[in-house]
Amino acid sequence: MTEHVPGVRSAAIGVFVGVGSRDETPALNGASHFLEHLLFKGTPTRTAMEISSALDAVGGEFNAYTAREYTCYHARVLDQDLPMAVDVLGDMLTASLITPEDVEAEREVILDEIAMHDDDPDDVVHNLFAAKAWGGTSLARPIAGTAESIRALTRPQINRYYKTRYTAPAMTVAVAGNIVHRDVVRLVRKAFSRNHFLADHDARPLPPRLAEKPRPTKPGEEHTSRPFEQVNLVLGMRGMTRSDPRRYALGVLNAAFGGGSSSRLFQEVREKRGLAYSVYSFATSYSDAGMVGVAVGSLPSKAEEVLDVVRSELTRMVESGLTAEELERGRGQMRGGMVLSLEDTGSRMTRLGEVELFQERLLSLDEVLGRLDEITLDDVQSLASDLFKRPETLAVVGPA
Repeated sequence: MTEHVPGVRSAAIGVFVGVGSRDETPALNGASHFLEHLLFKGTPTRTAMEISSALDAVGGEFNAYTAREYTCYHARVLDQDLPMAVDVLGDMLTASLITPEDVEAEREVILDEIAMHDDDPDDVVHNLFAAKAWGGTSLARPIAGTAESIRALTRPQINRYYKTRYTAPAMTVAVAGNIVHRDVVRLVRKAFSRNHFLADHDARPLPPRLAEKPRPTKPGEEHTSRPFEQVNLVLGMRGMTRSDPRRYALGVLNAAFGGGSSSRLFQEVREKRGLAYSVYSFATSYSDAGMVGVAVGSLPSKAEEVLDVVRSELTRMVESGLTAEELERGRGQMRGGMVLSLEDTGSRMTRLGEVELFQERLLSLDEVLGRLDEITLDDVQSLASDLFKRPETLAVVGPA
């Protein structure tokens, strides 16, 4: 997938592998993220230092991240350096060594990373919320794995995961910037031909992950005692899938309800009552699952009052929806954020890759803006009434 962006002298490339933490068995929890680390450690033709220095030498940006449904390896360089970036990524994705020494070194790095997240109250409460909401499924498990699962993973397990999951049909290469499509195709074909990676000429891309209805979630409460100064809580309900046609109305609702300093939640919880420093609403969507809700952190003495106010605002949204002014503000926030983000080649590249993985087709910017303009107050109230009356899942982390 490519997009020519006039007037820029850069190019952003991402290799999207359609495998993430939700594709792991319990015994392999954390394998996708572990593998993401290991692919930077060397190939038969490049050492880890040579992989890093190739991009550093031209001022490029180079990184990767693991999500629940895919893993992305990405780079942003000057247009003239795109051939080098494509070759480095192709080498990493098709010919990484995964040596026992590198596995042991990165194991310690990942354990440090997990410990870092365990010190972050926001990470802890969201992981607890996912574990409760999707308990018993792979969506409930943390993307990075647990200390126990990372210590248990072996080099043969990770290498087998690499060989079986990192195949050509599972990969989408997205490029945006000052590029020509046929030139990118030629570069990618050459860079990804190592080790007979493209030998199966009859292979076709895996279809996008689509589902008509989101999977059920588990209501209830989960509390974890931690010696934090604040109580952090997440209150949520079952939401919508990535492909739900109401996702644009949900974006407007989320922006107006808790998406900024002018939002209803921020004004009521922080500005008027002074109950919390950070409060926001969220909408998380996957191919066959979704959650909507509110996250807030407060002093322990104010936690119960904060929760009462949040529930009151959710009820008010169900009963009366947004005002016309709030609707326009939410719509404007969505419109502006989307257009401004597409000024960046990296954002355009990410949009291409994610659409190929999760949507039936790529909507033009004008089509998306048109759908935002069509959203009415009745659309938003109907959606709020549907979502915010669903059974609640509550996660609380803080001092006993």
